[in-house]
Amino acid sequence: MEKQSTNEFIPQFKNEFLHPRYWGAWLGIAAISAVAMTPPAFRDPLLAKIGRLGGRFGKSARRRARINLLYCFPDYSEEKREAIIDRMFETAPQAMVMMTELTLRGPDKVAKRVDWHGAEIIEEMQRNNEKVIFLVPHGWGVDLPAMLLASRGQKMAAMFHNQGNQLIDYMWNRVRRRFGGRLHARNDGIKPFISSVRQGYWGYYLPDQDHGAEHSEFVDFFGTYKATLPAIGRLMKLCRARVVPLFPVYNAQTHRLEIYIRPPMDDLLQADDHTIARRMNEEVEIFVGPHPEQYTWILKLLKTRKEGEIEPYARRDLWPKQKK
Repeated sequence: MEKQSTNEFIPQFKNEFLHPRYWGAWLGIAAISAVAMTPPAFRDPLLAKIGRLGGRFGKSARRRARINLLYCFPDYSEEKREAIIDRMFETAPQAMVMMTELTLRGPDKVAKRVDWHGAEIIEEMQRNNEKVIFLVPHGWGVDLPAMLLASRGQKMAAMFHNQGNQLIDYMWNRVRRRFGGRLHARNDGIKPFISSVRQGYWGYYLPDQDHGAEHSEFVDFFGTYKATLPAIGRLMKLCRARVVPLFPVYNAQTHRLEIYIRPPMDDLLQADDHTIARRMNEEVEIFVGPHPEQYTWILKLLKTRKEGEIEPYARRDLWPKQKK
């Protein structure tokens, strides 16, 4: 079993990972590791082709992306939305392989290809020894900034969902913890995460997942609306932390990672839940609008709808699923 304490989740190797049923996953891990050691100028075009091809075969994931973009960008032509999806599938392996490269080669090699925009914001907070929670939209390179900060000695804490494949889950979380920091499983609730931030770890919070209607607010999200959990407002008060929006963008043309940091959301301290939820989505829009290919449009972002509305992914009139 994974080693756990009241403070963190620590992935542990299991002997069953040597079973033949995991051999395919091991081959995949070996292939990604090998590609990660090649020059980015060589591998990025190759990964783009592989990613685009995978996006053609991944029918369910592509359908979710199509539906999300149709709702969020109804004024875009179908051709424009399809182009965004293709670029998204190209970007996904490029960002993930950079994460693998960072793990294998270390930060000294990779940091040379990282540009921090707004670094002065977090540098001042470090000097003042302030508590911080990063508000990070769910991009394909989402783990990279946290790993880079941890490699520079900044204590980091993040929450995560377990992967379906136990070996992939083990390896992914080992990579996330490569340079230190804490991981907290969402299954264990929010308290361990709060405890870590109170202890001085900088938190990593993803604001865009659908948590249902019960505690969410229905607020604007691009060209539609979204059930948004305004938890960041309570977290910043409980942790006495400042909320800083951050978003990584992998540039396949320059083979560099661009990390964008925006000013702290101090206006949330006195805001009501509806305003907090809308401000969270606004920050996602500011980051993702210019770089839609960086976002994980394959998630069920819009699953929870207002009473009387059909869940988008259950609509049979939108790219009907083919019968097997």
